[in-house]
Amino acid sequence: MAVSSVTSASTDLAAQTSAAPGDASDRFLKLLVAQMQNQDPLNPMDNAQVTSQMAQINTVTGIEKLNSSVAGLSSQFMQMQALQGASLVGRDVIVPGSQLDIVDGVGQGGFELSSPADAVKVEILSPSGQVVETMQLGAQSAGMHSFDWAAGTATNDSGLRFKVTSTLGGTTTTATALMRDRVDAVSTSGTGFSLELARSGSVEYSAVKAFN
Repeated sequence: MAVSSVTSASTDLAAQTSAAPGDASDRFLKLLVAQMQNQDPLNPMDNAQVTSQMAQINTVTGIEKLNSSVAGLSSQFMQMQALQGASLVGRDVIVPGSQLDIVDGVGQGGFELSSPADAVKVEILSPSGQVVETMQLGAQSAGMHSFDWAAGTATNDSGLRFKVTSTLGGTTTTATALMRDRVDAVSTSGTGFSLELARSGSVEYSAVKAFN
């Protein structure tokens, strides 16, 4: 093999490794050995060039192995999530939502504050949106909170909802309504799985705030 042809083959190595990374290591070593055997003794190979080529092939091979490892971990994570999700069937979870959960005459709901509030108000709403009752909960810290409401003869079939408003120094802050729901089933997809809830329908697993 002539020196010029070996040099040309070495120059095209990047294109070859990109086309078939699985065989890149073998081709690189063969080209490097051939290039060293046929180099001009009066003009030997530049060490910096050899080092650069070796770094290039190591990078390609490393990326290929990393992609395989990530794909394997993703598959294992999906299996773990599916097993975990199956164990949730029949259990209660806390998810974003504003439907009251009424049991034995007591309506329960919750909320999450992004920051402390010096005044929190909960309004119980009829199915048409009219205010049935207003509860002043006073100052609350950031995080998740729950409340109870005397529901009387109302049940979950009454369709009562609630609205949470929070303020700090007269400025409205972010308050997310939370509700309790029952997991009926789980469904998986290519990127994760979701929960089929009795009252809220399909909800992403990542949306669950707590488990009861």
